[in-house]
Amino acid sequence: MPLYHNDDQAMLKDSVAPFVAEQAPVSHLRKLRDSADATGFSRELWTQFTEMGLPGMLVPEAHGGLGMGHMEAGIVLEEIGRNLTPSPFLSTSVGAVAALAKAGGTQAGRWLPAIASGEAIIALAIDEGAKHRPDRIAATATRAGNGFRLDGKKSFVLHGHVADMSIVAAKTDGGITLFAVPRDAKGVTADPRRLVDSSFASHVTLDGVEVDADAVIGEVDAGGEILDALLAATRTGAAAEMVGVGQGAMDMTVTYLKERKQFGKLIGEFQGLQHRAAHLYGEMEVARATVMKAQQLLDEGNEGAKLMVSVAKAKAGRAANLAVREGVQMHGGIGMTDEYDIGLYMKRDRALAEYMGDVHYHIDQVARMNGY
Repeated sequence: MPLYHNDDQAMLKDSVAPFVAEQAPVSHLRKLRDSADATGFSRELWTQFTEMGLPGMLVPEAHGGLGMGHMEAGIVLEEIGRNLTPSPFLSTSVGAVAALAKAGGTQAGRWLPAIASGEAIIALAIDEGAKHRPDRIAATATRAGNGFRLDGKKSFVLHGHVADMSIVAAKTDGGITLFAVPRDAKGVTADPRRLVDSSFASHVTLDGVEVDADAVIGEVDAGGEILDALLAATRTGAAAEMVGVGQGAMDMTVTYLKERKQFGKLIGEFQGLQHRAAHLYGEMEVARATVMKAQQLLDEGNEGAKLMVSVAKAKAGRAANLAVREGVQMHGGIGMTDEYDIGLYMKRDRALAEYMGDVHYHIDQVARMNGY
């Protein structure tokens, strides 16, 4: 398939881009940060997202959603990244939907319509350490009565302190099982911490949390495939958001090169800076192409999607990091001040870089999948 948007996707972008830019620009992030907001995002803005049908983009039509694909979700995420918009879209409308739709059953019937209607915020409680290592899940789920008892700790749970439900990955006797755990379940505590980009992630403790058998997402001991679907969708979504972050930083920097004068000349006229800007443009275009390819393969259900997802997350990570570093450097000393937005792009890049696996993790995954 060609690596560009079709007519319907282009129309979606033409609708979403001005909406996000007008309703949730970087100043929106600053306002939330400076007001000591304790939620991490604007519920009023989320209501506006809902009015446009965005939370239910990936939700099947049978559950009240739009039944779109990862290409369409990526359009929204790129604009979220471009404007540094605080939003639960990635965890709720992409990661959680991918898991619930893959699993089907009781929990899908309960939560997918709630996501599509904007009534539910979902957190993903997968990681347990400082780094993304989904193959090292230590939280346990032991049978208790007609259900399970959950014990363990989860880290870096975005929106974990305000989510209506968390998808928790835990070890059971025969493998990994995913559970839908309501926020108000007895024994669940969330300790929110403000991240470098002003968003919130929580350390979540599960201390003898009792859930019934209906809380299982999918089948007991068979959560591996569902977890893979969740991870693939969220990693690709994070990569799309990183492309937006990188593009936003690049656009800001190029504009500055065209306005700032030094020694009587626009600094954009200096050949050294032109070369760096051209190199950055090329890297961003390659990153966008890899992300689009990953999105297409996921939408097709292609077996090669897993490899391309890691390629996309690694490439988007490298390109976005280059964009924010070049942005700060080309802005000079003012790039290090809070007055200019370019530093906020660097902070968002830093948080997204670690989410669902950093560059080094995914380069290692690519090597392993290619037999190295």
